[in-house]
Amino acid sequence: MLTEDHKSIILITVPLLRENGVVLTKHFYERMFSHHPELKNLFNMGNQKSGKQQTALAMAVLAYAENISNPAVLMPAVDLIGHKHTSLHIQPEQYDIVGEHLLASIKEVLGDVASPEVIEAWGLAYGQLGNLMIGHERSIYTQKAATLGGWVGWRDFVVKRKMEESTEITSFYLYPVDGEAVASHKPGQYLSIQVFLPQLDLMQARQYSISSAPNNEYYRISVKKELGNQSADHFGMISNHLHNEINEGDMVQLTSPSGNFILQDNGKNKVFISGGIGQTPLVSMLEALNLKENVTEKLTWIHGCRNQEVMAFSSKLEKFEANCETLEKFVFFDQVESEKYSENILKGIVDLDRIPNWELDFNADYYLCGPAPFIEKQVTYLKEQNIAMSQIFFEEFGPQSLQLN
Repeated sequence: MLTEDHKSIILITVPLLRENGVVLTKHFYERMFSHHPELKNLFNMGNQKSGKQQTALAMAVLAYAENISNPAVLMPAVDLIGHKHTSLHIQPEQYDIVGEHLLASIKEVLGDVASPEVIEAWGLAYGQLGNLMIGHERSIYTQKAATLGGWVGWRDFVVKRKMEESTEITSFYLYPVDGEAVASHKPGQYLSIQVFLPQLDLMQARQYSISSAPNNEYYRISVKKELGNQSADHFGMISNHLHNEINEGDMVQLTSPSGNFILQDNGKNKVFISGGIGQTPLVSMLEALNLKENVTEKLTWIHGCRNQEVMAFSSKLEKFEANCETLEKFVFFDQVESEKYSENILKGIVDLDRIPNWELDFNADYYLCGPAPFIEKQVTYLKEQNIAMSQIFFEEFGPQSLQLN
């Protein structure tokens, strides 16, 4: 049992974690993969290569240590991680592997500082956290299994349609091979998709937001093709594999919908703010709202990308506008021809302060998705304008690095 003395020891290690956290987590992953190379099939090797995963884990360990006396503060993070873990079909026994190598890494990296008392305290602390995570994930798995059309683990799907949405973004319409119904996702959620990458000789999974409204028949994911040297940094390898190697009629494996970035059914006006491919979960939300018989909420769509050629869903957004009198749309382009300027098309990055004849709605909910710097900029502005954090919902693609609450 974790006592007050153990908690005091954990708190003493906080400065060490601030200073050596990434060194510790880098050592941990190298150690764990050397003993369990099969786990490389489970982890995102692109994030390993870039260091994003090591940084994200270091921040999580530090947050847990800082809040060791009140772990309830971390429940939003536990829920976020729990959804990610269940989307990868993480199992309880894998927590034992992580615990073994995390404690060994603490001892090997911190050296003499990692006294038997420190190792004992961290062993008990990790056990507490592991039990918390396992219990929460068990409840998510139970909910998935009980949902109509739901399932646990990997399920075979076929690509029935592959459709170009722009010069960079392609949609994949995914239907279950068994012909049975699929779980009705909550608009904003994502799927994990798993494919074999010959160049790594590994199975790899990635998460993609569902870009369609719930329908119980299929899911649509909309994937951006990434440019650059993927063989060197592993960046975009799955996305480009889908673009280049996966065709109509091919099979992929999916886990059921996950994620807690979801549309709130509360009748409030809604403002959707996206950057680049970050529009995909917001398209799902907007499409779901567009299917309602009477949309009473005022809807505002604000999106930014490089130019009109790379912007996806233009025709869909035009249809939404035609069907919904309460929808207002603004688009920021880095590059735009001068004759195409209008009140609704602006040049530059998304800047809410520059939208003509538009004012913030202090009673609306704000949904943001995009790269971390994009989200940080918009959330900072909204908070400065006295929009409450309880009205701001955001999702950062990749391992979470933002602490904006």
